Amino acid sequence: MTALPEDPEEFVTVKEFIEPIEAQMAKSVLESAGVECFLLSENTNSLLSAAFYARLQVHKKDEADALAILDAPGEGAVDEQVDVDNDE
Repeated sequence: MTALPEDPEEFVTVKEFIEPIEAQMAKSVLESAGVECFLLSENTNSLLSAAFYARLQVHKKDEADALAILDAPGEGAVDEQVDVDNDE
């Protein structure tokens, strides 16, 4: 029997976030790279963050690309600490 092809419209979770702002930043990175994505439970997370994570989802066909983009240095995280000391 032949296996059915994967449904390209199926969505998968690529990352989970406790902080909604981090989820929004990751979503923006993917969107700027042309990857269609959306967040689940983002508002629920604001109400009770210990119980709910904001989940970033993409099409199954874009999963590998999304993970590579988010894991790339400088894309999904802050690489350097910024010195905000104003002692001039």
